[in-house]
Amino acid sequence: MRPQAFVRRCLAALFLLLAAGAWAQAGTLDKIKRTGVISLGHREASIPFSYLGDNRQPAGYSVELCQRVAESVRRQLGLADLQIRWVQVTPGNRVAKLASGEIDLECGSTTNTLSRQEQVSFSLLTFADGGSLLMKADSGLLGIADMGGKRIGVVPGTTTEGSLQDALARHNVKAEAVKLKDHAEGLVALMEGRIDAYASDRVILVGLVLGSGNQKSLRLSHDLFSYEPYALMLRRNDSAFRLAVNRELARLYRSEEIYAIYDRWLGVLGTPGPLLKSLYFLNGLPE
Repeated sequence: MRPQAFVRRCLAALFLLLAAGAWAQAGTLDKIKRTGVISLGHREASIPFSYLGDNRQPAGYSVELCQRVAESVRRQLGLADLQIRWVQVTPGNRVAKLASGEIDLECGSTTNTLSRQEQVSFSLLTFADGGSLLMKADSGLLGIADMGGKRIGVVPGTTTEGSLQDALARHNVKAEAVKLKDHAEGLVALMEGRIDAYASDRVILVGLVLGSGNQKSLRLSHDLFSYEPYALMLRRNDSAFRLAVNRELARLYRSEEIYAIYDRWLGVLGTPGPLLKSLYFLNGLPE
């Protein structure tokens, strides 16, 4: 290779490296510092993680975690004030809104999966749950094995949709999956008899029961048919913002402040079990 050609190639490679570095710096933190706004995605009825409260404002366990992250980012960037812009998302549009920049961080009940990591990135784990079924107490149904010929409601675009089909196949059970808009519609469909069971993560189902006013007429199956590790969802290839998110989550876990947050939103379920305590401990990364 001629010396001139070698120099040109070296300069081209250096240009690409500098451009990549500039792109990385012009990420979410830069956007937040420039605008003074952080856009957070929330769900409408994913109780107790992310939902609209009585005042029609976002509330829940994941919402509070995102609020803590926003305050930590404000301090990191040296901003006197940081405005939170709340954007409602659904399972069907949350990834698109994140990719388009409409939201910077999704504060919901989203499961961290390897296939989703092809499109988005995730924070440290925030919760661990599993798929279950909600049924009427007098239905005589106990779980997946009893669902032959029954109608099971599920929200499309969720991990529950796929794991439910896998569970039915493992038990050699044929049931009709009825696609519903959200958890609130799932509860209504169950109470009206349009479905025989509603499938979602167990804690979500507990939240539906507690908020329904029909606790005595509803019951949960005892078995879990999936593993659902929750995390906050953010854009890929933005290591600086991901570090900022994880730094605050790890601090909450290390300091054990997370237990007060848990108690505020999930205390009705009892104290955290061994699995969740281990999750908090293992993700309380040191500085």
